[in-house]
Amino acid sequence: MRTPPEPDVLAEILDGGQAFRWHPQPGGEWQGFWGRHVVRLRQNARRQLAWSAPLALAGPAGAALARYLDARRDPRLLADALPWRSDAHLARCIDAFPGLRLLRQPLDETLLCFLCSATKRIVQIKQMTALLAERLGQPLADAAAGRALPTWPALAATTEGELRGCRLGFRARHIHQTAQFLAARPGWLEETGARPYAEARARLCQLPGVGEKVADCVLLFGAGRLEAFPVDVWIIKAMERRYGLQGWKPAAIAHFGRVHFGERAGLAQQYLFAWERREARK
Repeated sequence: MRTPPEPDVLAEILDGGQAFRWHPQPGGEWQGFWGRHVVRLRQNARRQLAWSAPLALAGPAGAALARYLDARRDPRLLADALPWRSDAHLARCIDAFPGLRLLRQPLDETLLCFLCSATKRIVQIKQMTALLAERLGQPLADAAAGRALPTWPALAATTEGELRGCRLGFRARHIHQTAQFLAARPGWLEETGARPYAEARARLCQLPGVGEKVADCVLLFGAGRLEAFPVDVWIIKAMERRYGLQGWKPAAIAHFGRVHFGERAGLAQQYLFAWERREARK
C-alpha cells in the first residue's frame, strides 16, 4: 500500500460497516474472509501491512488482497477531489480519518450481507453472516481455514427454514426469494453491476428486501459505484446536525448527497458515517 492507514483507520475500514467478515485477533491482527480467500493482516511499527494465509490458499491471496483493499490507488487523492475546501465539516471528517478507503468486495457477497442488515447493528450482521458460512457455506482448503459464504446458487437450493436457522428472522424470506429470482436469471446480478448507476439501482430495488439504501450499499461496496450515497440512521443524523436537513426524507437526502459531494459522494458518505459513529462512542 502506498499510504497505509493508522490502526484506528484500518479498523474503521475493516470493521466499520462496509464488510462483515473481519474479526480482530490477539496482537492487533485482523482475520478476514471474502470469496474463497482468508487472510490475516497486521501492521508493523512503520504502519506497513503484512499478510498471511493458509498455505493451500496463499498463491492467489496476495493479488486478491491488493484488489480487495484497492491498494494501488492513493485514497488521499480520491478525498482531495471532494468539496472539503468549501465544506468545513467534510474537511474535519477527512482530517479525522486520513487514508480511509472503500473496499472492493464481491458483488454477490455484498448483496447477501446487506440483505442481512435490515434493522440490525454491525455486530448482529456479523453474527448472521458467520452462521450462514458455518451452516451453509463450503470449507476453504481445510476445516481450520474456515468457510466461505454460500453462493446464490447454493442458497437457491436451500429452504427458507434452513435460512431461519441462521437467525435471519424475516430476512430469511427475502434471501430465499432473491435466490430464486437470481436462479431463474443467470448473469442478472453481474449485468446489473455493469449498468449505469441509476439503472443498476432501479434493478436492484426489484429484489425482495432491497430498498434504495441497500441498493446503494451494494453498488458502493460491491460494484465500486462511487456516486452511490447510502442513507441510514447515521447519515440522517449527520445531515440533520451538520447540514441543517431536518425532516428530509432519505430519498431527498441521497439526492442532496450526490449533488453536493459530486461523483465521489459515496466516499464522502463513508467519512460522514465514520465521524458520527465515533462521536456517538465518545
